[in-house]
Amino acid sequence: MYSLNEKNITSVQSRPRLALTLGDPTGIGPEVILKALADPEISNSCDVTVVGSQDLLVEIYTKVKLVENSQPLANPAKLSILDVPLDKHTQSQILIGTGNVASGAASFAYMETAIAQTLAGQFDGIVTGPIAKSAWKAAGYNYPGQTELLAEKSSAKHVGMLFVARSPHTGWILRTLLATTHIPLSQVSKVLTPQLMTEKLDLLVECLEKDFSLQKPRIAIAGLNPHSGEQGQLGHEEQDWLIPWIKQERKNRPNLQLDGPIPPDTMWVKPGQAWYGGIEPTNVADAYLALYHDQGLIPVKLMAFDRAVNTSIGLPFIRTSPDHGTAFDIAGQGIADATSMKAAIRLAADLVSQRQKVDKRERVRE
Repeated sequence: MYSLNEKNITSVQSRPRLALTLGDPTGIGPEVILKALADPEISNSCDVTVVGSQDLLVEIYTKVKLVENSQPLANPAKLSILDVPLDKHTQSQILIGTGNVASGAASFAYMETAIAQTLAGQFDGIVTGPIAKSAWKAAGYNYPGQTELLAEKSSAKHVGMLFVARSPHTGWILRTLLATTHIPLSQVSKVLTPQLMTEKLDLLVECLEKDFSLQKPRIAIAGLNPHSGEQGQLGHEEQDWLIPWIKQERKNRPNLQLDGPIPPDTMWVKPGQAWYGGIEPTNVADAYLALYHDQGLIPVKLMAFDRAVNTSIGLPFIRTSPDHGTAFDIAGQGIADATSMKAAIRLAADLVSQRQKVDKRERVRE
């Protein structure tokens, strides 16, 4: 099904072993990967294997290399590549800057290969390049996103989308979990339930303890309605179940500090100040639980568009991804920013190392 060139993916066991998928090969994924892996800090921090089509990666390398004042690129000939071959018809239909059936089929094949090899123990984690959901759907794969495919293939019952970013101004770390993700806004109030919130809080607490060594975290929880419902005047969900749920969780989890429900329009003031240096980072929460997609991601992208990392929690392995899309309009032009891809690789390596330490301590206790 595939072949491996240059390095053996199991040759370096002392460093985190990461599978790095190309994402949609017609988008900026291949370019930002080559730029990220040209950085010695990134390439020396972990053992990375690119999962994708070697010929397409070489094509992008050759094209971008010709761009005047192009940033340094890693030479594909010197990379570890898990080559996922495509049939001639599919490969002939892949055109840089144009997401279509062929590019969707290719990016799905890369993901399936990376997941299978990670579950088989060849890798410790996966960093995924951006995909086009429309291309997946055109190719016959009806998944809302990569997270859902990862959950299905790894038999994970509950997963969450956690966005992590470190401020370049203060060093403070923003962590934002979404309670609901890729659903229409009209469905949010129907999908949100105390049970769902408990599942998401369980995931978040476990992640903060295991991956970030935060044993008594402070977590801020957003309200759903303007002004958190204004005591039922602007919406009833807070009064009906959200406030009672938070009160019960405070009793169930005495080691946590749960703040909320915080009005959505003011919840992000302190994080913004901590990010840019307006207040001491110690005066803010360790994590934020947003109730729907844009409530959490508008502030995340406003503060950290070029460095936020999407982290899937609840999986049996580490998975991160840059928090940007395929950007078909600039693909192959040599101008794509690799900052978020570098952050995704760096965070994946850090989280793998942290989990290895935790696992080692648990084995010693046994």
